[in-house]
Amino acid sequence: MNSIQKKIWTLAAVVLFIMAAIWITLTYYNQKTQDQYNDILQRYLRMNEVTSASQMTITALKKYLLAPNQSNLAQLDGSKEQIRKARLEVIDLRNSDNDFALTNYMNLIDSLVETTDRSLMFLSEKETEDSDKAFSEATRISKYISDMTLTLLDTELKTYDRFYRGIIEQSSDLKKMGIWLLLLITFLLILFTYMFTLSITRPVQKLTQAAKELSRGRFDLRIEVESNDEISFLAKMFDRMRININNLISEIQQKAQLENELQQSKLLLQESQLRSLQSQINPHFLFNTLDTLSKKAYLEGSEETSDLLASVAGLLRYNLKRLDRSVTLYEEVKVLKQYMEIQKARFTDRLRFHADVDETCLQVQIPGLTLQPIVENAVIHAIEPMEDGGSLTFRIIDGEERVSVEIEDDGPGMAELKIKQILEEHVVETEGHSTGIGFSNVVRRLRLFYGLDDIIEIESGTGGTKVTLKIPKIRAVEKVDKAPDRG
Repeated sequence: MNSIQKKIWTLAAVVLFIMAAIWITLTYYNQKTQDQYNDILQRYLRMNEVTSASQMTITALKKYLLAPNQSNLAQLDGSKEQIRKARLEVIDLRNSDNDFALTNYMNLIDSLVETTDRSLMFLSEKETEDSDKAFSEATRISKYISDMTLTLLDTELKTYDRFYRGIIEQSSDLKKMGIWLLLLITFLLILFTYMFTLSITRPVQKLTQAAKELSRGRFDLRIEVESNDEISFLAKMFDRMRININNLISEIQQKAQLENELQQSKLLLQESQLRSLQSQINPHFLFNTLDTLSKKAYLEGSEETSDLLASVAGLLRYNLKRLDRSVTLYEEVKVLKQYMEIQKARFTDRLRFHADVDETCLQVQIPGLTLQPIVENAVIHAIEPMEDGGSLTFRIIDGEERVSVEIEDDGPGMAELKIKQILEEHVVETEGHSTGIGFSNVVRRLRLFYGLDDIIEIESGTGGTKVTLKIPKIRAVEKVDKAPDRG
């Protein structure tokens, strides 16, 4: 599969190769021409150096003849050394065109040096006239050298005139070739860029059109892109997404009605569960009978029996009327105390009950029949099996946002598996409960009532079990109802 990145790198490599080829070609021809120019210029400079050196030698000789001292002699020796170096450099300029003239030129340089030495020799021998003649001859030779230099330069100019013209013609041809080459490269790059961009934009346009159709709800149109890069893969994934969305929409439409039916069934089931829990409680006539017995016992002087029957009657009245709606914590505590009065009459000294209630928290809303099943569970499993009975501690503690209700016993404790089952609502305990409402049922109703999962904590060990209810002071539904209207 050719990736888009590979195509871009290919385009960059082609452009770079063309630019590099042009640069190398132009650099090569430019360097070649420059080297030729430098070679010719060096020939001219070497010949001109001979003329300059010969004139400097004559000047130094004249200066020494007028003032023969060590400084002028040193200057003269330097001039002679310079003309000897110039002679050695001129030797390299020999070719078939200037062989004869260059030979005479070399002889003139040698004659100049020899005549200069002869003038110095005559001066040292006090032969002033001969020294002056030698100086005059050296001056004449220097003039011949200058004339010969001009002659050689003229010969060089004639020799390289064809070369100059060739360079000019080559530069003109190179310029024309550069223009045509630039036009050709521009055309090829435009063509290649058009093909490259077309291979990317055409599939993208198809994807764009497909996206527009999907936005209009046309999930039945197949997406096809003829490409061999990432866009083709994207198109396949896009088509697969279209199929999945289409299938999902069909599933949603099929499940929508089923979801509605299940919701209705759930509501009916919850209502039937509430009615079923109520139906497990003894009917009204039992309450009326107990009320009658309580009054009869009071009239007969059995006040303790009367109070006990009144507690049972109050407990039954509460169970029959308050299960399907919320109550205050005050009402729950009141019925809990009635329940404990009944249990104290049953267990006598074996049951020790301690209550610590913060009365400022008693107006908090709570589901009916919440505290009694938890306390009854503690009585059945922690107090009743023990020979010496046990203690139950009931606390209501105020917090910032929640009220903590603690029910603690000193029984043998509860197994971890059972705690897990209760908190996960896997078990509904009804056996032995006067209300028919088990611990797990209480947990489930609390979570439904407050819309929270962390509403209850159970801590258990060998020293007993502690159940803590964390009751919000304001329910989530009440928060929504009390929220200010932003409309």
